[in-house]
Amino acid sequence: MEAKDLKAIIEQVLQEMNVSSDEKTTAAVAAATEAAAPKTAASEGISLKIPKKGVELEPSVIEDGCLQDITEIDIRKQYLVENPVNGEAYAEQKVLAPCRLGIGKAGARYKTLPQLEFRAAHSAAQDAVFNDVDEEFVKDQGLFIVQTQCDSKDTYLTRPDLGRKLSPEAVETIKEKCKKNPTVQIYVADGLSSAAVAANIGDLLPAILQGLDSYKIDYGTPFFVKYGRVAVEDEISEITGADVVCTLIGERPGLITATSMSAYIAYKATVGMPEARRTVLSNIHSAGTVPAEAGAHIAEIIKIMLERKVSGTELKL
Repeated sequence: MEAKDLKAIIEQVLQEMNVSSDEKTTAAVAAATEAAAPKTAASEGISLKIPKKGVELEPSVIEDGCLQDITEIDIRKQYLVENPVNGEAYAEQKVLAPCRLGIGKAGARYKTLPQLEFRAAHSAAQDAVFNDVDEEFVKDQGLFIVQTQCDSKDTYLTRPDLGRKLSPEAVETIKEKCKKNPTVQIYVADGLSSAAVAANIGDLLPAILQGLDSYKIDYGTPFFVKYGRVAVEDEISEITGADVVCTLIGERPGLITATSMSAYIAYKATVGMPEARRTVLSNIHSAGTVPAEAGAHIAEIIKIMLERKVSGTELKL
């Protein structure tokens, strides 16, 4: 409702109540109109800045009545609490982790900006789960594509068991195109985040291969598994005859990032083996363990794994 319309309604009610138009009623009308007006950046606390020792909080900038791209806001540097008791100390702690803290409130509700950020993060998570990885992107990475026994994203999400088994066509393709009995077999799977594959593989996979080259470790032909679950690596291990299999897979997205990957690595993996035999490196993304650094670490883990001939809980790193 427009402020002028609200003002007219209030004045009409006062007139029907036979209340004279004095300074008090005029002030009451003005106060009610102001309270119903849209929130500004100042009233929402968006412009609050607490610089201290190099920690500069990043407020949302409003231009021409439009918020900035909320997906570009670093929530580690966002502090929206009005009149904090010790905002500097709080901000210094918050910048260390991407938590949704210190977002303030407007009465009993969230402020508008944090609410929009939450919804944007939720939408990004949904997109990461339900969208497929672009096949052209996969081919640009030099990977051929095979598929599990899932025939669609819906089947993949509702039948995890089928995501752990390769289709007959995939088995034949791997036998035909992959190097036989390599020391290490690496492959990429979409998992639960297509966005993670797109964001990380371009740096992560080359870093792993470069690390293996530096250790003079033989590796097989990398490829991509569509609709893949982690345990499909067990079948891939048996098919290729690799000593170590490494799965690079999109993690289930959360509300902090939708682009996180994990590496599941196993020595002499076999179908039906316990999950305790897998070694996992998680949180591979730009705000976690960056892909290039993760790639070097994965190569080192594989080297140690080959030397000790164990993986999972038996491998002490």
